[in-house]
Amino acid sequence: MPNAQKTEALSAIKEDLKDITAMWVVDYRGLSVKEAQDLRRSIRKSGAHMTVYKNTLMRIALKDAGLPEVDDMLAGPNAFVFAKDDAAAAAKAVNDFAKDNEKLVIKGGYMEGEVVDAETVKAIASLPSREELMGKMAGLISGIARGLAVSINGVPRGLAQSIDQVAKQKPAA
Repeated sequence: MPNAQKTEALSAIKEDLKDITAMWVVDYRGLSVKEAQDLRRSIRKSGAHMTVYKNTLMRIALKDAGLPEVDDMLAGPNAFVFAKDDAAAAAKAVNDFAKDNEKLVIKGGYMEGEVVDAETVKAIASLPSREELMGKMAGLISGIARGLAVSINGVPRGLAQSIDQVAKQKPAA
């Protein structure tokens, strides 16, 4: 019979799993309290949050939510990073911290319904952020529109120049 504390933790995990785009599993063994606070702060800035849950409760919650099993990653003490909007930004925050601190180990996770390994998380971290991609798209669309406007404006201008040249070549009758 599950006790009230485990039931409450399980419902908290299910709430965290609701509407996420990605979940990263990291091994935080050896991090000092200050390092863990710095990690949480950088993850929070990316729009995600990190929580430590028991692996058995995470297995149950993943199974209940119909999400893929990540049993091979659920060994030892783990922290779970939940990203609702920008998975790349959360992966970048975790990866940047792991580069500066060897104690943090990225194990992998889950993104858009698929289980991903640590190398995939690092590859996702190298992608530009959502804002950068949207800015690039806006620039591309603006460039195309500008080129189209210049082309359309060039037709009447070319016609006017041609008429002017013909008028200059022929003497007034």
